Amino acid sequence: MSDSFDYTSPSAQFFFDVNTSPLFIKDEQNYINVLGRKQLNTLNGSSLLDIFLSRSNAVEPHYHQNAAELVYCISGSATVSILNPFTKQFLHYFITPGQVANVPQGWWHYEIATTDNTHLLAIFDAPNPEVVLGSDILALTPANVMAHTYCMDETQWKQVTAPVEPSTYIGPPSNCTRHQPAQTYYDYSYTQPVYSPQQQYWQ
Repeated sequence: MSDSFDYTSPSAQFFFDVNTSPLFIKDEQNYINVLGRKQLNTLNGSSLLDIFLSRSNAVEPHYHQNAAELVYCISGSATVSILNPFTKQFLHYFITPGQVANVPQGWWHYEIATTDNTHLLAIFDAPNPEVVLGSDILALTPANVMAHTYCMDETQWKQVTAPVEPSTYIGPPSNCTRHQPAQTYYDYSYTQPVYSPQQQYWQ
C-alpha cells in the first residue's frame, strides 16, 4: 500500500483481532494466525504470524521470498534454525521470552518448540508474508526429476516422500507414529550478552 492511501476513507481499517484469522490449525495447541494487508488494509510494509506450538512441534522448513522475518519469543522456548546461504552453515538459536532471532529475506529456516505452550511472533517487513514450504517442494516436484537430478532410485524416492502432505506448516503430522523427538540445538557461535535493567536502550 502506498503512502497515498486515503486514510479518511470509510473503508480504512485500524483495528483487527488476529485471533479470528487462522492461517493453519494442526490442533488446539499447534496453530498459526496471520495478520497482513488482507486482514487490515492500512498496513504498510509490515505483517505478522502469531504462532502457538507444543513441545517438539516444528514450523516446517521454508523460506519467505518477499520478506525478512524477526522471530520473537513471547512464552515457552524454541530453537530457530537458519541456513546461511553464503557460508553453507546452519545457525541454531535457542530463544526464550524476550529474545529474538532474525531471518534475512529468502533464507531457509525452521522453528522447533522445546517446551509446551510456546508462543512466537513472526514479524515481517512486507504487507503480506509469502512463503515457499519444504513440504510443497518435496511433494510437488516430479519424482522422476528428483531421481534423475540427484542419481536416485525413483521408486525409493516415491516411497520416502509418499507421507509428505503439501502445505504441512506444522509437523510432525498428528498421525505420525515415529516417537523420536526432534534434535534441538543449544550451542551458539557467539556469547549472549547479559543486560542490566538499568541499561538505556534508546539513547
